[in-house]
Amino acid sequence: MTTTPASDDDDADDDSALGEKRIRADMGEGTLAFITSPFSQGFDDDERKPSIAVKNVDQYFGEGENKKQVLFDANLDLYPGEIVIMTGPSGSGKTTILTLIGGLRSVQSGSLVVNGRELNGMSREDLVSLRRSIGFIFQAHNLFDAYSAVQNVGLALELGDCPASEMRTRSIEILTRLGLGHRLENRPAQLSGGQRQRVAIARAVANRPRVILADEPTAALDKDSGREVVKLLRERATEDKATILIVTHDNRILDVADRIVTMVDGRVSSNVNVKEADAICNFLRRCDTFTGLPAPALLEISQKMKRERFRPPAKVIEQGAMGDKFYVVRQGALSIFVEKDGVTRKVGTVGKGGFFGEAALLTGAPRAATVAVDSPCELYSLGKDDFTKAVAANAGLRGQLVSLAVTR
Repeated sequence: MTTTPASDDDDADDDSALGEKRIRADMGEGTLAFITSPFSQGFDDDERKPSIAVKNVDQYFGEGENKKQVLFDANLDLYPGEIVIMTGPSGSGKTTILTLIGGLRSVQSGSLVVNGRELNGMSREDLVSLRRSIGFIFQAHNLFDAYSAVQNVGLALELGDCPASEMRTRSIEILTRLGLGHRLENRPAQLSGGQRQRVAIARAVANRPRVILADEPTAALDKDSGREVVKLLRERATEDKATILIVTHDNRILDVADRIVTMVDGRVSSNVNVKEADAICNFLRRCDTFTGLPAPALLEISQKMKRERFRPPAKVIEQGAMGDKFYVVRQGALSIFVEKDGVTRKVGTVGKGGFFGEAALLTGAPRAATVAVDSPCELYSLGKDDFTKAVAANAGLRGQLVSLAVTR
């Protein structure tokens, strides 16, 4: 345990954008830029229900000897107002998950709930009804060749509740926003690939659906057009609380994400809440114990940590119990008690920037003290397995923790 304080700054989130720019610079090119988003500031995952819930989903292609599993125990929650970017190598299962969520494939095993409706076992008719409530953006534009750009967008509005008198006006407004005001009456054959993609995007968002699923939406677009598209998607997430899932290899748009999910070999290999990783990483950087760690190590630890809240008179850890977590205090105050020969006495306190719980994890011995909450606390916790891996991979961190444990 340590009572070493962090910076006197009121909130570890204050310079998150600047901090993550430093992290990206330290990690080198090709890494993720973690940028603060409006979603992250306005919501809290554990206080809301997901609009999309993927639970223990297995999926297969083919039959008999040719049967191949493409998803393995997939679990993923997506929330209203959230933009989730899904990345990973080709063949990792990204598009399979997207098409399952959109009702374009039948769920074979597990549970998949979209806007309160279970898709596993859903009838064909109900799947069609579900698809009409979702905005799809595919690499293949799927536009009607005989219709103009404004007519293609208008077809989507006809499926919604837009008054007939407003359909053309709304179609023109969205197409103009995407730089196609001069191409309203052109048919797909008269448009470039990038222009057709923007018509497809306009069609997908025209009805302001509660769920938008996008497969490589910016792949055919130049930098400026791609940026306008992601700005439009951010507006739909912020204003309409739409849930947006984007499958992409386009690193130019990673900064729009609230979460970045990585798929590898049919499994969700990482699921990073961008804002939370931001906050933890910046906070750890201000704690003396972690200041010597390189940015990649800090980022890896921050992604594994969980936020926990406690109120008096809760006991976070108890003397004699086996250690299962390591804690860093983000805010609040706690007292440390030791019981000996039937007498319990207070031996110290721990506050913002301090940490505790490391000794039992380093030695394997039972907890040597009880830590109780004095005022409402917010802690970052790291599970035993992740703590062990982090210490093993960072000799400097282990040395600092052992040194402080001995001096205490």
